[in-house]
Amino acid sequence: MPEKRLFLLDGMALAYRAHFAFINNPIRNSRGVNTSALFGFTNTLLTILEKENPTHLAVAFDTAAPTPRHEAWPEYKAQRDEMPEDLASALPEVKRLCAAFNIPVLEMDGFEADDLIGTLAKRAETEPGFKTFMVTPDKDFGQLISETTIMWKPGRKGAEHDLIDLDHLRELWGVDQPHQVIDMLGLMGDASDNIPGVPGIGRKTAQKLVARFGSLENLLANTAEVKGKLREKIEQHAGQARLSKQLATIILDVPLDTALSDLERRDLDEKAVKSLCTEFEFNTLGKRLFGDDFVAGRGHSIEATPAEAPESSAEPSPAARLKTLSEVPHDYRLADTPAERRKLAALLENEKRFCFDIETTSLDRFSARLLGIAFAWKPGEAWYATIPDQDALDHFRPALTGPAEKIGHNLKYDLAVLLHHGLEVAGPFFDTLLAHALVEPDQRHTMDYLAESLLGYTPVKLGDLVEASAPAADGGDDLFAHAAARTKSKTLDVESIPLVRLAEYAAEDADITLQLAGRLGPALESHGQRRVFYEIESPLLPVLVAVEHEGITLDPDILAQSGRQLQTRLDELSASIKKQAGADFNLNSPRQLGEVLFNKMKLVDKPKKTRTGQFRTDEQTLAALAPHHPIVADILTYREAAKLKSTYIDALPGHVAPHDQRIHTHFHQLVAATGRLASTDPNLQNIPVRSEAGREIRKAFVPRPGPFTLLAADYSQIELRIMAAMSGDPGMIEAFENDLDIHSATAARVYGVPLANVLPEMRGTAKMVNFGIIYGISAFGLSQRLGIPRAEAAEIIETYFAQYPQVKAFMDRTIEEARQDGFVETLTGRRRYLPDIASSNQNVRGNAERAAINTPIQGSAADMIKLAMTRVHNLLRQQNRRSAMLLQVHDELVFDLHRDEEHDLVPRIVEAMQNALSLPNHVPVKVDTGTGPNWLAAH
Repeated sequence: MPEKRLFLLDGMALAYRAHFAFINNPIRNSRGVNTSALFGFTNTLLTILEKENPTHLAVAFDTAAPTPRHEAWPEYKAQRDEMPEDLASALPEVKRLCAAFNIPVLEMDGFEADDLIGTLAKRAETEPGFKTFMVTPDKDFGQLISETTIMWKPGRKGAEHDLIDLDHLRELWGVDQPHQVIDMLGLMGDASDNIPGVPGIGRKTAQKLVARFGSLENLLANTAEVKGKLREKIEQHAGQARLSKQLATIILDVPLDTALSDLERRDLDEKAVKSLCTEFEFNTLGKRLFGDDFVAGRGHSIEATPAEAPESSAEPSPAARLKTLSEVPHDYRLADTPAERRKLAALLENEKRFCFDIETTSLDRFSARLLGIAFAWKPGEAWYATIPDQDALDHFRPALTGPAEKIGHNLKYDLAVLLHHGLEVAGPFFDTLLAHALVEPDQRHTMDYLAESLLGYTPVKLGDLVEASAPAADGGDDLFAHAAARTKSKTLDVESIPLVRLAEYAAEDADITLQLAGRLGPALESHGQRRVFYEIESPLLPVLVAVEHEGITLDPDILAQSGRQLQTRLDELSASIKKQAGADFNLNSPRQLGEVLFNKMKLVDKPKKTRTGQFRTDEQTLAALAPHHPIVADILTYREAAKLKSTYIDALPGHVAPHDQRIHTHFHQLVAATGRLASTDPNLQNIPVRSEAGREIRKAFVPRPGPFTLLAADYSQIELRIMAAMSGDPGMIEAFENDLDIHSATAARVYGVPLANVLPEMRGTAKMVNFGIIYGISAFGLSQRLGIPRAEAAEIIETYFAQYPQVKAFMDRTIEEARQDGFVETLTGRRRYLPDIASSNQNVRGNAERAAINTPIQGSAADMIKLAMTRVHNLLRQQNRRSAMLLQVHDELVFDLHRDEEHDLVPRIVEAMQNALSLPNHVPVKVDTGTGPNWLAAH
């Protein structure tokens, strides 16, 4: 008899898992709908259908109705946060998908998905020929495993799934029989379900007790054989242990009307599945099902603002028909001779606006060799010019350095490579990636995505040119970036691609990018982002290219010395922590650290736990405890020092560029929602200046050889100045007008003492409140940071608002306007959309409200320093200065300052920064400067 393969999917658990797997970077379709849960669930389902050959299938879900577990223990699962709205709205779509696949959906009030799966699995064990696979990440299902019932546990982050059978179960749980999993859960509890267990008994102890006594009941009947405090715990909490076992036991006799024969696999409804893939824009999944010809398309019009975008509907959107190169008229030409290149260059010099896109051999802007440049200035027409040598590149120098507007996608890479090849491209610029990031900040910004969503067109895929050895993935937007994304390699023999095909590919990129610019220009206007784009982001492009090109000098000897000092400090901290703990343990193990702090030292009565039942030892949890326990403060210091050592001391030498022995970071313009610049490879913005370890690392950054010193120019308390300006609060404005220390001035007002009588601890508290207010700090948050009672923190905040009433009015007004408009704006009009501002979930809504308060302030500060960078860059260029701008770090600019220019240049830099963006209510902007032989000394 052929084997019957029954797959029972825990729909709720799989949807939860998928949603949170993408929580930091949700998958959204072009209408802004979060499709993470649906995508992840469908991906798992297709893997099963394609590889496991199921003969029977069903998907089980929980319902909102209480179960016998809730009746026995009202706190059952009570600790869980309310289901995120995006996930809640996705569950009906998961069920729609199951219906389209003709897969039965099982749910019954009073029972959980676990119970439905357990009941069917046990039924299948009584039927000949069945082998059952329980598809779930939930460890509790281990109690159901048998000779014919196994767990199919999805892998993490793309890894293969695990099959947990009886042998594997014994390895995982250390028990002889599956039902003993329930005995272990009765003793150790389950934090994810809020099952209490016996306090102080963890997994290892529970395992030993079950192995020794066989069952919870036998243990409770023979507690006299257990010694010491463990016996006391078990006897004291015997009833709780029995209850916990009851709660953890999966019900196996649910009165389901469904027969196993009802679960036989049926053919999917092709039309319905295609419609769903189209509606949710699942191109990759659609191709898995229906072949490479399937195209999901996009259903979004760029003319609608995000606030006006249509809501998700139960009715599927019509399938979009995307065109390809073979279907549209086009005229792409190849210029691969000097005569053809001269002809193309002459045509370009007559154009006021054109698009260009380079093709290279590498993603590294300094080692990449230039192969060619594609140009387009009319839709449907484009050229590709080969660049075999410098003379070929020089043909295009007049056009690229002329006054025409240059269009491109991710232009910073193109500009950087050309600059390294000796050609500095002149603006103005129109970068379609930046434009789309301003118009639709929550969407993807790859050229392929934009072409499909805005033009209804699918560009030539890399697979048409290069044999890919890895699954398709979104990459960058020149040829090599696409290849690297798919092959996960930074080397590719691009030159092996036939020139005619490479030329067509490159020309299409330029043509499509030109057309995208035509759509995005009006969208910037309709979304109110024209000023931000044309006055801030576009002019900043060549500035960032120049700053990255300059790099900064690192002294390896100073860094090595700092490393030795840091290691000594780490050793001292480690010894101190272990001495305070009275135990030798692995400080870098969150599990061991949690056991020491909360089981051994019992720092708190009810320590928080993770979903897996492990004690929480994350920074936020420990920071709340630090004011009360010296060991916790030492642990946080140790962690910061260890992170700095691995991130900077050990890693920075590997970032020194071979061609000039300097470090060249990458700046990203629009990664942060507030518009602040981000730095990667390496991240030079997160080296702290307040910690000893961070200061030591900054010492290693030095000026270039010769008559240079480092200059740091730093906006003074700029975010508080912006708060004063936007709120119009007279008390705060007065402090800045009189150039008072704002934190001391605030302390004097809050504590009702003269300015001269403000104590350091008063100023420290005021400083915490000043900066905390910008981030919407609560009384609870302030109490944690200061280590004071919540009532005292609430009183401080109340007094603060009484002294600065316009600040409170500004915060309330901003939240209300955000609720009405769906977005907030900086002083320049940069928008941040806040879809969660009207959420019914208090935690979600609170996060959005804090973002509403912070974004106009932090975003305006970001706008100011971006404008300042452009002004300073132009100042240095126009006056042919030998000094150079090297870094932007939050509110600070760092320069290699030529000593001969120090006297007259520094005041000009300060003036340019102070006048970059005028603040309302005449609030003055102040810039502090310092010079020195290293970054620390200059700051």
